[in-house]
Amino acid sequence: MMGSNSNAQVYSRRLGALGPEQFQAALTRFSLGDFVEAAPIAGGLFGQNVFVTSTQGEYVLRGSPHYPWQFPKEQLGAALLHARTQVPVAHPYLLDPTPDIFGWPYLLMPRLQGTHPLAEHLSLPEKLAIAQALGQNLARLQALTWPYAGGYDLASHTIQPFPGGFAQWIAADIRSWRDTARAGAAAAPAVTAEDVAWTEHVIAAAQPALAVDFQPCFVMNDYNPGNLLVAQVPEMAQVPGTFGVPDTLGAHTWQVTGLFDLMEYYFGDGEADLMRLIAIYLDKEPQDGARLAQAFATAYLAARPPRDGLQNFYARYTLYMLRDRAIVWEYGNRPENNWFPTLPSFRAYAEPYMATCRLFAPTD
Repeated sequence: MMGSNSNAQVYSRRLGALGPEQFQAALTRFSLGDFVEAAPIAGGLFGQNVFVTSTQGEYVLRGSPHYPWQFPKEQLGAALLHARTQVPVAHPYLLDPTPDIFGWPYLLMPRLQGTHPLAEHLSLPEKLAIAQALGQNLARLQALTWPYAGGYDLASHTIQPFPGGFAQWIAADIRSWRDTARAGAAAAPAVTAEDVAWTEHVIAAAQPALAVDFQPCFVMNDYNPGNLLVAQVPEMAQVPGTFGVPDTLGAHTWQVTGLFDLMEYYFGDGEADLMRLIAIYLDKEPQDGARLAQAFATAYLAARPPRDGLQNFYARYTLYMLRDRAIVWEYGNRPENNWFPTLPSFRAYAEPYMATCRLFAPTD
């Protein structure tokens, strides 16, 4: 690790103090010009990213990986999406696995431009148009398919199949999040014995719907506004495959201009990626959340209809929302968070989200 200097600045708690000499060394390693400035990035849960400007352009430096596999996995995912879809991801996605500059490996990638999909200045018609664009973009994301359901393996630097198949993996994953929350909650009981029995019932009820064959595709596993950028562009400038939006926006339409943070992806059932954004719409937009979630999901399902009818779609939706809420419940009940002090159980938290399935399906 390079020595610190008097001009070092703290950009986040996770990254600590970083100095101009370190940024320059990273830029030089990839021939990206002379360092001009760096700036912290607002938002995000973990503080891994910094904006860096050089004489050659604007970049994002992403450092201090959570796990040894994080950055190689992200690099592979970005390369596959860039090569095989029309989704706007950073390219090139440059990885330095050595710790000699910062004390940890880092990534450098071009900075993507756009607006946060839930920015306060946006009107409801704009947010509805954006919700449609997010649904269409999710469908395009899933043009990246794989021969089998599986996850990233560091040793082989590729995707390896889930032992036992997708249905077994997702059931085990739900149980893992549930049981971790039960063991480590800030306030007991985060998961009751009744919650355990209830989740087992939901898992069992979904098994026939999970058994229906599907084409495994890219599942971001964190498709949410914090990992997306959008922009309003002239209709003639749309990328191929982008759908139009309501005429209220005149000669312009919204499209996704950036997708990032690929740490959690796997290859599986694309329907699962609806859940996080639907829940966020319902949480963040108390008055219009249902309309926004419906616009998002309907646009997605228009491009990727349920493969085997609505009843099986509802069963899978319920299971996938259970899993998504188990992830959030576990994180929110960690001692440093304690997000849900007034909720008596996991079921009381998750079941209202799961019951939204019929709001977001197309009509037969």
